[in-house]
Amino acid sequence: MITIICIGKLKEEYLIKMCNDYKKRINKYHKLEIVELKDSNILEEENLVLKHIKKYDYKIVLDIKGKELDTMSFKEKIENQFKNGKSTICLIIGGSEGLSNNVKKEANEIISFSKFTFPHGLFRGILLEQIYRIMKIMNNEKYHK
Repeated sequence: MITIICIGKLKEEYLIKMCNDYKKRINKYHKLEIVELKDSNILEEENLVLKHIKKYDYKIVLDIKGKELDTMSFKEKIENQFKNGKSTICLIIGGSEGLSNNVKKEANEIISFSKFTFPHGLFRGILLEQIYRIMKIMNNEKYHK
């Protein structure tokens, strides 16, 4: 199972529709869950995130200062975790203040999709699109470039 843990809820209808569409597509290949945690101050968010991530085999923090990957490297990372028996993977998106160092310390890995700063909801959509893309590739199906 792949779980995306997010600080805050989506408010814009177009982002909600986009994310729901990708979630539906992904679930045809692999179980995906999105957990929205309350947007608060960074210490309260830290406590909420730390409580939720304990149960996952592999934890990936998404952070602008993390290691940048391309799509194929991201696919290999996820695929390798499943092959190595890590059946529950969680990807963590922080709130407007980012994620605390304590959350980052609990992660197995910190990756970045770009040095650009994205609005939270748009980034969630980008992440879901990339997960969908890697699921298609892992299943030897074509996906537009």
